[in-house]
Amino acid sequence: MQWDDARIFLAFAREGSFSAAAKRLGVQHSTISRRIHALEKELGTSLAERSASGYVLTNEGRELKESALRIEKELLSFEAASGGRNEDISGVLRVTAIANMASSVLMPLFARFSARYPNIELCLEVTNTSVRLADRDADVAIRQTNTPQDSLIGTRLTTIASAVYGSASYCSAVKSGRARERWIGVDCCDFHRTWTRQACPQGDHPFQVDDTSLTVAALKEGLGVGFLPCFLGDSDPMLERFREPEVQHNLGLWLLYHNDLRNTKRVTLFRDHMQREIQALSGLFEGIA
Repeated sequence: MQWDDARIFLAFAREGSFSAAAKRLGVQHSTISRRIHALEKELGTSLAERSASGYVLTNEGRELKESALRIEKELLSFEAASGGRNEDISGVLRVTAIANMASSVLMPLFARFSARYPNIELCLEVTNTSVRLADRDADVAIRQTNTPQDSLIGTRLTTIASAVYGSASYCSAVKSGRARERWIGVDCCDFHRTWTRQACPQGDHPFQVDDTSLTVAALKEGLGVGFLPCFLGDSDPMLERFREPEVQHNLGLWLLYHNDLRNTKRVTLFRDHMQREIQALSGLFEGIA
């Protein structure tokens, strides 16, 4: 049995479908299906059975998954132990980050990492939801949280402050009594949703959004005030602070990865790079620059 067979089966076992495994590995759906069926024929046993909710591993499939996980862990350990010079490091590094951060303040940092380590293929994915690092949905996750998962290794990069923003004209009108204070209803994340509910408990929002970029656009149109991380709000000349940052709204910015990857050279290079870069931008993230 070849490792490539085990690698393909492991992707299928983690994702639960041929199409999701194909997307994960960057191959055709038919390739995954053909290789899994060929593996079953070679081993003389069924590895998965179709159910109403997708595919379910058989007993033999679960045993093969555990074996493949052990092989993967050993290969990662070998890679960590045999890492050469930094300029020789190659391979794929999959990073997941929050959309509003990845497309703005973090993108120059990613670009400089790629320029410094051209042999590392940096694959960036954006999502605000949880990611299964144990199942290798990504190698590294950059997340805003004060309670990182205990099962993950984490490096706290900085503190992210948030404040209440509005357009300059709207803030001036409210402060002078020419306009009523209105809050934009946000549903982009649990943090902003909770903070908005606390600031505006009556919930009479004339405008609702579910994405931070929409919050920025709505604020600039003078539709009300709302919470934004300071690295976004302070960077837009059309916005100004309606309320200053408060300590209870501070969040840690964490770089998280699974314990099995703690010594992998690609991960450690990326971690060290992000630590250096973000330290230089700490004032922007902390709302003091």
